[in-house]
Amino acid sequence: MLRILCLALCSLLTGTRADPGALLRLGMDVMNREVQSAMDESHILEKMAAEAGKKQPGMKPIKGITNLKVKDVQLPVITLNFVPGVGIFQCVATGMTITGKSFMGGNMEIIVVLNITATNRLLQDEETGLPMFKSEGCEVILVNVKTNLPSNMLPKVVNKFLDSTLHKVLPGLMCPAIDAVLVYVNRKWANLNDPMPVGQTGTVKYVLTSTPVTTASYIQVGFSPVVQQQKGKAIKLADAGDALQFPEGYAEGSSQLLLSAAFLTAELALLQTSFDADIRDTMIGELPPQTTVTLAGFIPAVAEAYPKSKPLVTQIRINKPPKLTMNPGKSLLHLHGTLEMSAVRRRGKALVSLFVLEAHFNLKVQYSVRENRLQMATSLDRLLSLARKSSSIGHFNEKELTGFITDYLQEAYAPVVNDALQVGLPLPDFLAVNYNLAQLDVVENALVLDLKLD
Repeated sequence: MLRILCLALCSLLTGTRADPGALLRLGMDVMNREVQSAMDESHILEKMAAEAGKKQPGMKPIKGITNLKVKDVQLPVITLNFVPGVGIFQCVATGMTITGKSFMGGNMEIIVVLNITATNRLLQDEETGLPMFKSEGCEVILVNVKTNLPSNMLPKVVNKFLDSTLHKVLPGLMCPAIDAVLVYVNRKWANLNDPMPVGQTGTVKYVLTSTPVTTASYIQVGFSPVVQQQKGKAIKLADAGDALQFPEGYAEGSSQLLLSAAFLTAELALLQTSFDADIRDTMIGELPPQTTVTLAGFIPAVAEAYPKSKPLVTQIRINKPPKLTMNPGKSLLHLHGTLEMSAVRRRGKALVSLFVLEAHFNLKVQYSVRENRLQMATSLDRLLSLARKSSSIGHFNEKELTGFITDYLQEAYAPVVNDALQVGLPLPDFLAVNYNLAQLDVVENALVLDLKLD
């Protein structure tokens, strides 16, 4: 039964490629675990045993034997195999004991060893669009029969018992258990296409591109995620270029989730306004005091305009959607925006703009998972360009500010971005998968989560 549930999982997970978007590849590791969990939680074995202990309606009386009952249904051994293009073939090896009273007054026992085989075909629910498993061609194959009946009555009685009774009763007894497990597995996909919030900025919804695809080694599911603004339209994912592919080198039978750079970029676009900042602190980390005196060391005209020291306020506005780039081992967040520095007047604390700079810079991104959400932490990589847009203090060479602005972005602005990113990006909710133990790898144009078992 364990593997039965596993089978169900497998077929359901069979997926096609989604470009751009996300790919899920499920091997036997996750499926075996999920099947075991579903078996335990559904209590299907206990229910089978209880059902087997009842008098079965198809159990016809045999001359010379009375009070036929089924007991001691053995813990099944389940073997799963992927069936390319179909789903999963399952073989459940189990056994049971048939008891009764012989005409001689003694107890009769017939110990039956059998295999239950079925194919779990993956379908797609017409109403919800969710994957669902359905068993087909369930058969019960008798492997071995032993009995304590006298040898002179064995062939006739046992053959009659097998032909007229077990072949009719056992499929009705055992096959519904497979269906019951599949129902339980199918429920674990119920939340897959529910919109999941990204803070207060919008939602992400994982939508299957098509029915999952089964290969000889794994099931692959393709997603076309819908990134929806809280008040606005869906954000279109950029063309990812080359088709998404899982890199080689992962253990056979293991499971991975691949998230494209285009998809993560669309999610970060939800947070664009959260990356805006008004920074008023005078003392920030290792930076010199944020005052006109410090700024005058780079732009002498500031000292002429403000002979006395005034606090500075820096306003950063991101005016283009953020973009993630990914190369093996390195991920960068590209930000374009304006940086405006203003002096604070004492009276009413009104701001007087000193200058506005156009800036393009990269932040290095480190990935982790917490509470089944993808987390990002950034630090400055490079200030790529700096150009003066306007100035109230006359002409100055903005290149002289490169070092000052670089330090400022690292010490003062990167923490703002990190605070905004703490909302985390939602991961697909299916089969109670725990992402927290996943190993994360940055590959070409994608992030791969190598899923690990608890």
